[in-house]
Amino acid sequence: MNRPDALELFRQYNHDRFLLRHALTVEAVMRHFARELGFADAEEFWGVVGLLHDIDFEKFPELHCRQAPELLQSAGADPALIRAVVSHGWNLTVEVKPEHVMEKV
Repeated sequence: MNRPDALELFRQYNHDRFLLRHALTVEAVMRHFARELGFADAEEFWGVVGLLHDIDFEKFPELHCRQAPELLQSAGADPALIRAVVSHGWNLTVEVKPEHVMEKV
């Protein structure tokens, strides 16, 4: 999924300005760390994960990280993207343990 599609998808489920600002901030942080940690070739992917990490938060706060897979699958997201988004809720709302460096960031 490319950034324009990810941003459009995020805005489909989130309208709060703070959540959008938060998503854009996390996107920028993820892009920074992709470059900093030697994954510059995957910067776009890292950024999209950061942008979408809270895709389900506004509409489904009680299902945070549990509703995201359905939303992302319906948009045709890659399983690796879905896993990365969901893993940020590890031990809080889901049991998807972060494995890759990007998921841990």
